[in-house]
Amino acid sequence: MTHAKTWTGRVFIGASLDGFIARPDGDIGWLTDPPPRQHSYVDSSRHAESWETFFPSVDHVVMGRGTYETVSTFDEWPYIGKKVLVLSTTMAARDSRITVVQTLDEARETLAQGDARQVYIDGGQVIQTFLRHGLVDELTVSHAPVLIGSGIPLFGCLSHDVHLTLRASHAHDGMVHSTYDVTNLVPER
Repeated sequence: MTHAKTWTGRVFIGASLDGFIARPDGDIGWLTDPPPRQHSYVDSSRHAESWETFFPSVDHVVMGRGTYETVSTFDEWPYIGKKVLVLSTTMAARDSRITVVQTLDEARETLAQGDARQVYIDGGQVIQTFLRHGLVDELTVSHAPVLIGSGIPLFGCLSHDVHLTLRASHAHDGMVHSTYDVTNLVPER
């Protein structure tokens, strides 16, 4: 049984200016270790969400297997204090820090049972799935000043337009950060 959605679905992700979140092999070095450059200072009257304010506000994280495999190689687990769900049909739950769910319905059920309020949705395919099902309420994208030409796209095919309302935007260290509200959620299925 799927419960009514009682949580806010939030995306916070970096992408190349041409819309990719990783190279074809999953490498994100162009985002995490960019070459030094001197960017002009550009400001806005209202700043987009920052990691320092976004991350403490979420209580759950939903990601795909690929994102999990990337972050599990980090020296420190970045999600201490968060309930983490990994959406995967092929992964076994061998890590006590996560809960593996196989379907979107199972993820929704687990979020409802876990009293989720603010859910960080991460990973290209997971973001696309949640968008297709009207489960993303807020979208923050930080565009890096690089064109990588090919890779894993942030957005994929959608059955309908997804309209966004710009809430805030600013530039910092050459990246343009924008926070949007999703204004036309599709009915829950």
